[in-house]
Amino acid sequence: MLVGLSDVFHIPQLTVAVTWSREHALWTPKQWSCAMFSEESRFSSQSDSRRTLMWRAPGTRYHQENTNERNRYGGAGWPVWGQIILGSRTDLHVQSVTMTGHIYRDVILDQHVRLFRGAMGAYFLFMNDNARPHRENIVDECLQSEYITCMDWPAYSPDFHPIEHVWDMLCRRLVARQPPSTCLLELQGHCLMIGVKFL
Repeated sequence: MLVGLSDVFHIPQLTVAVTWSREHALWTPKQWSCAMFSEESRFSSQSDSRRTLMWRAPGTRYHQENTNERNRYGGAGWPVWGQIILGSRTDLHVQSVTMTGHIYRDVILDQHVRLFRGAMGAYFLFMNDNARPHRENIVDECLQSEYITCMDWPAYSPDFHPIEHVWDMLCRRLVARQPPSTCLLELQGHCLMIGVKFL
């Protein structure tokens, strides 16, 4: 079955996404080198997709050889934050508690983003997604006080986000790692170790 853009986006979202794409299609590498992309992803000790693709004969869906027992809830995990910019990156940050606007400001913005903004100067653009902690008033006030310009980003458009490719590759390496992580502290260490080597 083919899925069209109108099946993924509602018409207003599609219009915004197409407009954004057209506005940025001709940006030069120099312009993109001033844009920092920030995003979080959750990593757990379980498989990332929990899907097993296989061919089976019609009518054999529930035969023993075609079933696989698994943990329905996927186990515990860590949210990991990272920021990338053309030719550079920040260190990964593993967050062990729920992210709030205060924590986002104090940890991500103050310890990572503000330093890059100082080095890049007035042309620096910051892109974070539309997650609730990123849109709190305290975060907006911090961005304004530090003269950090935020890039407009269409809602529900993760496919435009280049850091999603980083998360995908990091996740693949975590899943392929032998021996696999057996607890949250090992998972945290493996995320940071693979992130340092890979990124």
